[in-house]
Amino acid sequence: MDTLTGLVGFARSLRYSGMACGPDRVQAFLAATEHTGLAERSAVYWAGRLTLCSDPEDLARYDAAFTSWFDAAPPPAAEVPSAPRRTRIAALASGEADEDAADDDPIKAAASADEVLRHRDLADLGAAEREHLRRLFARLRPDPPSRPAVRWSRSRRGPLDSRATLRTMLRTGGEPLRLVRHRRARRPRRVVLLIDVSGSMSPYADALLRFAHVVTRRAPASTEVFTLGTRMTRVTRQLRQRDPEHALRAASKAVPDFSGGTRLGETLRAFLDRWGQRGVARGAVIVVFSDGWERGDVSLLDEQLRRLRRLARAVVWANPHAGHEGYAPVQSGIVAALPHLDGLVAGHSLDSLQRVWSWVLRLGNATGVTGAEKSMAGERPETRERPGTAEVARA
Repeated sequence: MDTLTGLVGFARSLRYSGMACGPDRVQAFLAATEHTGLAERSAVYWAGRLTLCSDPEDLARYDAAFTSWFDAAPPPAAEVPSAPRRTRIAALASGEADEDAADDDPIKAAASADEVLRHRDLADLGAAEREHLRRLFARLRPDPPSRPAVRWSRSRRGPLDSRATLRTMLRTGGEPLRLVRHRRARRPRRVVLLIDVSGSMSPYADALLRFAHVVTRRAPASTEVFTLGTRMTRVTRQLRQRDPEHALRAASKAVPDFSGGTRLGETLRAFLDRWGQRGVARGAVIVVFSDGWERGDVSLLDEQLRRLRRLARAVVWANPHAGHEGYAPVQSGIVAALPHLDGLVAGHSLDSLQRVWSWVLRLGNATGVTGAEKSMAGERPETRERPGTAEVARA
């Protein structure tokens, strides 16, 4: 097996294992290995880890695949290609499948088309691509985040449950035949999606509502969805419908300000006054999908985001423009929001939306006391500073 084919095959094996190794990442990996050379195994390892891993959850899969691929015995002679398969590499780079290869392996050709579409900007898709994207949305199965519950449950691992252990000793005449252990049970953590449906966000509105429908269907009891424009509208009930097309039509009918103006400060205040103080935002992971164009009072937006941050577990802002090369957070709404955010992330493609959910899981599953819980306990929540470069992520 020649070197180039081996490196591309390794990247393909990572994609089959569930990692998001798109053509751009494969190209970056090949360029990195060309720069570092292949003499040292560690150089290849770090070149791949830095270019092919896009999420902390990818590291374990990467290590397992690297060990399996580079430490395994060479394949049988019959499996070694007679010449470098440069047509496949070109297809990875350009996103266009080789016609002969597609005829020989239609499953891989379809997978390649799916992978290319996952990284396309949602605003640039044609009608046929949007129909294809709907099928990809239907395959998503996002796991909901969870939080520690008050109650404890039996477990094979964890601290000793002294009371349960003593009860078993009473049944065995005082002999400690079995030590009973327990750990805190987990409960779903609420997730609140706030979707900007103003005119500047209209190219993304359908896909964002479709993503919200997938999330709501996975965890209907712990997910809330609201649209923001010139007014705030709750669309959770509409998005709980099983059929995505029926759900989106019902949500569209319920929202009177599609493709209108943007008053983020006023709509956030309406959300907090009506729903936030009633417990919807308390301890929740809040995700705001917006480009940050604010036509209203920016100081009001800053004030309401400060209120929201005190109630929520975490606040993430997904901006479709953050995934574009050369993006800088200069919009008035984004500038006002940055000091109160746990992350500013891209939200322009299906792949970036899945990364948004990785942020939700990481922040929602983390243990610790929320600002809202500190307030209820009489403590003063910590003030958050402007996030550093590690918290401003692009996909």
